[in-house]
Amino acid sequence: MKIAVLKETAAGETRVSASPETVKKFIALGAAVAVETDAGATASIADAAYADAGATVGPRGATLADADILLGVQGPTPDSLKGVKPGAWLVAGLNPFGERARVDAYAALGVDALAMEFMPRITRAQSMDILSSQSNLAGYKAVIDAAGVYGRAFPMMMTAAGTISAARVFVMGVGVAGLQAIATARRLGAQVSATDVRSATKEQIESLGAKAIFVEAVKGIEGEGSGGYATEMSDEYKAAQAELVSSHIAKQDIVITTALIPGRAAPRLISDAQIASMRPGSVIVDLAVEQGGNVEGAVAGEIVEKHGVRIVGHRNVPGRLAADASALFARNLYNFLSAFWDKEQGRPVLPDDDEITQAIRLTQGGKVVNTRLLG
Repeated sequence: MKIAVLKETAAGETRVSASPETVKKFIALGAAVAVETDAGATASIADAAYADAGATVGPRGATLADADILLGVQGPTPDSLKGVKPGAWLVAGLNPFGERARVDAYAALGVDALAMEFMPRITRAQSMDILSSQSNLAGYKAVIDAAGVYGRAFPMMMTAAGTISAARVFVMGVGVAGLQAIATARRLGAQVSATDVRSATKEQIESLGAKAIFVEAVKGIEGEGSGGYATEMSDEYKAAQAELVSSHIAKQDIVITTALIPGRAAPRLISDAQIASMRPGSVIVDLAVEQGGNVEGAVAGEIVEKHGVRIVGHRNVPGRLAADASALFARNLYNFLSAFWDKEQGRPVLPDDDEITQAIRLTQGGKVVNTRLLG
């Protein structure tokens, strides 16, 4: 049973889907592992490290040849998979809604595509959840990026020359990324507040020592959605939230937005008028910029300035911490495959009636089979 680790070809992708640690673990299960040359170079992992772990290292053609499972961070282009064995599994973040035509192409190749970002948020799948592991790093990096752009210190400083006030940081969207952003900003000494459309997050915000900013006595989202994800907000809630945020945001030095709704464009949280109300020199970091952005005027891959406020729109924020992001991503993939490993068959087996299988399987037998893509 051969596992192939592919070098990422997407622009700006610095991560890799396996580490020497997970290569050793796969080999211990009885698998052979082939790694494409320079697959880990941008994540500070040399080919020699993979070889020392027991993998064979070589060009893409040799890596793909007879591979039973292909590992990736982002979905490879169908053209790059020529020669792949029919029935091979592709295990990666596949962006099924944004790359729907690519999913069809995987089906045409006879590949069983497994979208790791569709992993259900259930207890036994927590260690397999790439969205959580990568969002955790993104929330941390968002604060570090904001500190790098912000022209002042974060903590309150009392000096002989006078006192410097603590920076005010406002986090919008309190999922995994938002919670890590709160914790990081607090560690840096900022005065932190946060908001979310899900009332259940209020206790989490306060447990981290931040102030919860919530609309009261107004019905919020239509439902919290499966797995704890937010869904679309009611019009009444949107109006009330906009009023509350407008008064609060004008007093903030740094705002970090993290709100995403699976399968939809990111919700707009900050308008141009709200940006104009902020003090010159303030900073906004939009972690949803690649899905359309939470902030009006945010540009993916750029830092832009509007009304004296800098809006940070870095792409692939976890990839800005490539070594750590790769290590966590690789463990997610290993945890998934090892959980379904059948010792007698010497490979993982996915039961058709399993909740995880049904959630992540996009294609099988030359057809698209995932209900979220067919419905």
